[in-house]
Amino acid sequence: MSDAKRPTTDITLLGRHYTIACDPGEEQKLERVARYLDRAMQGIHAQNKASGTERVAIMAALNITNELLDTKDAQRRHEADISRMSERLETALKDNLAPASSVDKSS
Repeated sequence: MSDAKRPTTDITLLGRHYTIACDPGEEQKLERVARYLDRAMQGIHAQNKASGTERVAIMAALNITNELLDTKDAQRRHEADISRMSERLETALKDNLAPASSVDKSS
């Protein structure tokens, strides 16, 4: 789909207004993402007023990427934990069901 046919959404980052094209139905998500980015940029800008917009945007991108990677690492750890628990559960079920099966057959 060409940008001419895509819906646009107006966002504001560090007081500057931008019109951004997005996929149909994604306007609210884009607005949410822009609010998150703006808050990150505002926080960085408040700490160092001398920084230009480009530097603030780069720092925000680095911080958000760090958050993303930390979240992905945590998700991988949780998935590994769930996999180990699932294996333990399967083993426990097999161990507990095997004797019951042999008892039922002898009756």
